[in-house]
Amino acid sequence: MSGFTIKQVFQDNWDNFVSQCNDISIRPVVFEEVEKIINCGNPDFGYALFCCEHCGKFLRVPFRCKSRFCNTCGAKYSQDRAFSMIRKSIRCKHRHIVFTISDKLWFYFQKYRFLLNGLFESASHTVLSWFHDLNKSQNFTPGIMCTLHTFGRDLKWNPHIHMLCTEGGAGNTEVFRIVKHINFKALRFRWQKLILDYLNSHLPSNELEHFKKLKNAIYKEYENGFYVYAKPDNITSISKTINYVVRYTGRPAMAQSRILDYDGSFIKYYYDRHEDGKRIEEKIHVFEFIKRLIKHIPDKNFKVVRYYGLYSKEHKQSKKIFTLLNQNQVAIRKKLRQWNLSIELSFGYDPTRCSCGGRMIFFELRLPQSLQLSPLP
Repeated sequence: MSGFTIKQVFQDNWDNFVSQCNDISIRPVVFEEVEKIINCGNPDFGYALFCCEHCGKFLRVPFRCKSRFCNTCGAKYSQDRAFSMIRKSIRCKHRHIVFTISDKLWFYFQKYRFLLNGLFESASHTVLSWFHDLNKSQNFTPGIMCTLHTFGRDLKWNPHIHMLCTEGGAGNTEVFRIVKHINFKALRFRWQKLILDYLNSHLPSNELEHFKKLKNAIYKEYENGFYVYAKPDNITSISKTINYVVRYTGRPAMAQSRILDYDGSFIKYYYDRHEDGKRIEEKIHVFEFIKRLIKHIPDKNFKVVRYYGLYSKEHKQSKKIFTLLNQNQVAIRKKLRQWNLSIELSFGYDPTRCSCGGRMIFFELRLPQSLQLSPLP
């Protein structure tokens, strides 16, 4: 660990960045999320007070921002999201599928962020329609979980979908049929056509003339369709697969452990290049670093994880299909999500245990001045 934090970078540079970088339009949600992480853990913005029932010692626990953009809170968000996905999961093997698009289309999704919904719709329909075509009378329906990533390892804007799909589906009369072979070559053509058709029907009219020319060029360049990775892996545990897929969904685009150096003006970080695993180091100005990060902040209330097929609604066969966790396991895991138990599991100590050996109990809640209620007249 370098000891440098992304929070520190924003605390040091955000005001100057806003006043000096007039070349970019900063979305309102960015201001909101950055303010959250800058003030995360600051007791001036509220805290819970605990008191030892044995010696009377007090413990102050500041409120956290709970922002997905915050490295500290984002990690907790990822854990909660993984639990939610595991809780839904059917007890069967799942395939990890990655849907990518041409880099010539990336800017559309950054300029018109509502188009990101089309990535989810097109990816899910690609797989649902393929399963349907296996046996149209049965209309096999798999369970699908989709996660949006907007970044690559180099922090560039690169929107793509990570999907977890059951290796099988429920039919109209069959409870569940295992499907081990998924033809990812066929998925490529379906995915390419669906996403290009989506853009053609949803782009603003002033973009269509340019897009239609680009669309024709893309069909010629990508004769085998857009790249879809759907090869089977050796991970037999659905829990491990889910944790792998969602590890980025609740965090900023970069783990701060990748920061090698920061001097207040320039920041040096590394990433392992996806193509060959080679470690690449980059040194850039903090303003450029901030630009690269904030573009990956999702719009307010935008869902980066979505469910389809068996995971989206009740299917006629749902009650006959075994889920990964039973009710007792769900109850135990819910209890482990409590903040003190999470800390104890992660760091080996119980924050509610006083140094004298007594138990810290909740004493009162201190809200920030802006949230305190005025006395009644």
